[in-house]
Amino acid sequence: MSNKGAGFDIDAGPPPQIRRIGVIGCGRIGRMHAGLIAAEIPGLELAAVADAVPAAADQVAESLSVPVLTIEELLAAPDIDAVAVCSSTDTHVDLVVAAAQAGKAIFCEKPVSLDLAQVDRAVAAVQAAGVPFMIGFNRRFDPGHKSVRDAVADRVVGDLHILRITSRDPAPPPPEYVTVSGGIFLDMVIHDFDMARYVAASEVVEVYARGTVRVDPRIGEAGDVDTAVTLLFHEDGTMTTIDNSREAVYGFDQRVEAFGSEGMAVSDNPARHAGWTRTREVTSSQPLPWFFLERYLESYRQEWAAFHSYLVSGGESPAGLDAARQSTAIGIAATRSFREGRPVSLKEL
Repeated sequence: MSNKGAGFDIDAGPPPQIRRIGVIGCGRIGRMHAGLIAAEIPGLELAAVADAVPAAADQVAESLSVPVLTIEELLAAPDIDAVAVCSSTDTHVDLVVAAAQAGKAIFCEKPVSLDLAQVDRAVAAVQAAGVPFMIGFNRRFDPGHKSVRDAVADRVVGDLHILRITSRDPAPPPPEYVTVSGGIFLDMVIHDFDMARYVAASEVVEVYARGTVRVDPRIGEAGDVDTAVTLLFHEDGTMTTIDNSREAVYGFDQRVEAFGSEGMAVSDNPARHAGWTRTREVTSSQPLPWFFLERYLESYRQEWAAFHSYLVSGGESPAGLDAARQSTAIGIAATRSFREGRPVSLKEL
């Protein structure tokens, strides 16, 4: 399947068809998605929310003036067009399968599962039902990152030789989260694995990953690493290097660089605002964003605009089943590579 994306103008006026969305999962990411659907995306309407913890759903419902349903009621509601699966990762597959069997279009936060066989179960259910499906890789819709993808697709940089991705978080997660996250490669770097496929438009065939503990010893005690470098080999000969850290003390560090035969294209970090000063001795500018929504809110808005366009117009998903499966496969290969100290072919999985 092609990874070519498209631009979406969410400020061009209300689209002609409304789609009603039910959100399952009212934690931090679910609350954010519900708020965007309810107030910021023309053509989408928040129909209801549900959560296994009723108090969480009640809080979101009250703040956004929408009804609370049970998960079963939401899936059965005839006036709900699509379901946003924003619950914990271990619940995603069962919810995707249930939503597909109910005939609902599906938006699912990443990853579908940490287990490739379970991802395949969800994929099979979606394919059997023939319902629209989109995985929540919001960084595809970041304007800067997308500009790099466009420069590669339009051959502005010529033949792509090397793709470089930096992804560093401002602060590490608590160790108790690490134990259930699936590890850095399936929890954090999975975004970058998808970005590599998206920008290069070439499948990954081999992975070599190294990692260490440089930030928090408790992360190592939990069986994970907090600092990692991954090398991806693509089918067309492109190589991608990815470096990750759980702690960049200066804020979110999120960069993409495509280097090719005719030049390079770069998506750099945005400062908190564009102001800066310069004196005889010192030049200073604003720090980087610290909270993930400061950095990526626009990408989430564009992601939902893309989902609406997909529901109304049909065609290829902006981030479909191939993105959901391959990102997990690369993450599993990277984890195996790190554990075994060797390159891992995707054919081994």
